[in-house]
Amino acid sequence: MYVRVVRSGPRRYVRLVEGYRDDNGRVKQRTVANLGRADQLSDDEVDGLIEGLQRAVGRSEPRRAEPEFQRARAFGDLWTLHQLWQELGLDDALRKALRSSRREFDAEALIRAMVFNRLAAPRSKRGVLDWLQEDVSLPGVDSEQLHHEQLLRAMDALMNHPERVEQAIAGQLKPLLDQELSVVFWDITTVRIHGVEEVADDLRQRGKSKDTGGVARQFALGVVQTSDGLPIAHEVFEGNVAETRTLAPMLQRLLSRYPIRRVAVVADRGLLSLDNVDTLEALSAQHDLAIDYILAVPGRRYAEFTGLMSELQPQLEKQAAEHEGEAVTETTWQGRRLIVAHNPQRAAEQQASRRHKIHRLEQIGEALAQRLDNQDAGKPGRGRRSTDRSAHRRFHQHVLRSSLSSIVKADLSAEQFRYDIDEEAWAAAERLDGKLLLVTSLHEYSPSEIADRYRALADIERGFRVLKSDIQIAPVYHRLPERVRAHALICFLALVLHRILRRRLKAAGSGYSPENALRALRRIQRHKVHLAGQDYERVTKPTPEQLQLFDELGVEVPQHPA
Repeated sequence: MYVRVVRSGPRRYVRLVEGYRDDNGRVKQRTVANLGRADQLSDDEVDGLIEGLQRAVGRSEPRRAEPEFQRARAFGDLWTLHQLWQELGLDDALRKALRSSRREFDAEALIRAMVFNRLAAPRSKRGVLDWLQEDVSLPGVDSEQLHHEQLLRAMDALMNHPERVEQAIAGQLKPLLDQELSVVFWDITTVRIHGVEEVADDLRQRGKSKDTGGVARQFALGVVQTSDGLPIAHEVFEGNVAETRTLAPMLQRLLSRYPIRRVAVVADRGLLSLDNVDTLEALSAQHDLAIDYILAVPGRRYAEFTGLMSELQPQLEKQAAEHEGEAVTETTWQGRRLIVAHNPQRAAEQQASRRHKIHRLEQIGEALAQRLDNQDAGKPGRGRRSTDRSAHRRFHQHVLRSSLSSIVKADLSAEQFRYDIDEEAWAAAERLDGKLLLVTSLHEYSPSEIADRYRALADIERGFRVLKSDIQIAPVYHRLPERVRAHALICFLALVLHRILRRRLKAAGSGYSPENALRALRRIQRHKVHLAGQDYERVTKPTPEQLQLFDELGVEVPQHPA
């Protein structure tokens, strides 16, 4: 007995047929049952017929093959980063820059993996290996054959030809820049680092930390950013470097990488020195191009601003009152254009804070003096006996912690405890409250436009916060200087991708931040299933929100593997 399909015109019918021999011994067939049209039999009906026949002859029902889910790994966020990486051309550029016949592994793929890890789930280099082998599916990377040493060798490959690598990266970023006039922002941050032993040319030096304000072992990282928030270069310095010494080397290397015709450098107060200004003007003549600058002036560092602010204060206060907001004017300083912006609200906050500190110091001084008077009257308090010298020392420490030594002055040479408040210094400090002082070579912009240009520098500070929070550049456990530089470059490339994500989401009017977008796309997983003797790989079906994110980022929707 068997199943036969017969045709009747365009239709196909399924019949149950048996064979038999007639009286003459000839083989013939006869229809036992008509099962219906082949195109109208559903899967459930076919399964029901099979199971019914099994039961009719007393056989056990066949067991259906159960799928075996072997793994599910995060995929959507790395797919997105991979598409951006290829779109920028960083894959080919790095592969050419790192080309070496002696390596038996793909260094570009490992660098890409370490960059993506900073954005997806920042870990140590050993943690990257676990992340690749257990948690994620990264396009183009065979994680099963990797080991920790290969990651370190890939970092070394970055630094074997650093100039070639940096030129390759710069070449891929050039199309994103304005070649006529580039306003670039330069700032320095510090990155804490572990280790106590010394090595040759050690970058790990003790210096003032920008995170804690204390002294820590660290290295310094400078970043160059365009006016629209794209990082285009970075530099690594010793942890105790003076910021004023970093501006000229940065600009020299920037000009060697990008064919810029005109550049305006915007930098913070720490970068201001008259030597830097002279250097910028000399570089402009040397390279025969316009190098302009907007540099913030640390006004409290220069005594001449005391008299200058006395002259400008009435004008600024009047302008602020008339416009009910910030007042901006200009004058000259050291023969250069000086922009002065006055924010009344900020000034009031600074003045209130200073007055509170001075009031608190006066209370401490009165308490110390009262204790000395009580001792002289034969009424000692609890604890060790106080002296005028110890009172001077304790009071001076409070003054230093309040950063008011120019106003509140303990007379350490006096026999009896005393202190004075310099009213003139106090008034001079208040005249600088709420002031933004900018020295600039740009004359075609109004004072307000110069101030706005400088305030855009705050975006590079946000980039530093991304480096230290989301990308987690610190703490650094590498010991060798070249490994430290390689780690900084990997984190810099992660920042470039982060800013491109931010730019595209902002342009699309998306409510997602880069962090939230990657978190949402991370829920798209790559699944591997074993069924009926075969392995299948599939990708989670994207939700409407995820499809919208792919559209906003300009990235293709991931397809099922072949």
